[in-house]
Amino acid sequence: MKIVSLCPSNTELLAYLGLTEKVIAVDDYSDWPPSVHELPKVGPDLHINMDVVEAMKPDLVLASLSVPGMERNVSELQKRNIPHLVLQPNSLQDIANDLLLVGEALDHRKQAEAVVEQYQAVIDQYRRLAKNVEEPTTLYWEWWPKPVFTPGKANWLSEISELAGGSNIFADFEQANVQTDWQEVKKRNPKHICLAWVGVQTEKINPNIVRKRPGWEEIDAVKEGNILILEESLFCRPSPRLLLGLKKLAALIYPDVFPPYDGVDPLLKQKEGRE
Repeated sequence: MKIVSLCPSNTELLAYLGLTEKVIAVDDYSDWPPSVHELPKVGPDLHINMDVVEAMKPDLVLASLSVPGMERNVSELQKRNIPHLVLQPNSLQDIANDLLLVGEALDHRKQAEAVVEQYQAVIDQYRRLAKNVEEPTTLYWEWWPKPVFTPGKANWLSEISELAGGSNIFADFEQANVQTDWQEVKKRNPKHICLAWVGVQTEKINPNIVRKRPGWEEIDAVKEGNILILEESLFCRPSPRLLLGLKKLAALIYPDVFPPYDGVDPLLKQKEGRE
């Protein structure tokens, strides 16, 4: 079995299913598990070199529609009659369903069921713990600063917020992706600001930029110093690794309610950065 993955979340999902050894190529942005660094690359997720993919004669290509523009990849796969599956998860339940779908397609159904059972158990654990939070905090998530993009209700980060004892201030928008502006964020006055800029390393995100925005010195999160710099890889990709992100976020905002963050993936029982 030869598999090609066209985006990071798909590559990660395959790793949780124990299928990394069957992956023969990945997109340019796939960076976990570490072993995929040694694999051939087929281009950035929005500009996959389909000639290279086709020449590899894969048994299955795992495609995605999680980012606008990816539909071009799917059209090319269809046109070339390359065997493929297309995933488009928005919620935590969608991710569980995709684990089962891919497990079934690749004859790993039992492995997938075991992973989903663990996955649901972690979610249930945090849901129970979150009930101990007397006054849920409010979180503003920033995917991109200008123009401002933030998750709405349909995105997994609204669920992650609740499981960590908070609520997403833009959860009143039904869609998964919301374009807004700095003034509207100020008006909603979040208690925490979560910066997870897509495509930007955490060390390159300067919280002082946020403090200098017009009027933002009046926002509770800024006044109280609750500006969190969070890894895109743990919060912006729809894969089971979101639960490691949940573990980190919950420990940061409610350390007296949730387990401490130790970098150990709750599904793999291993330190972050290792397979």
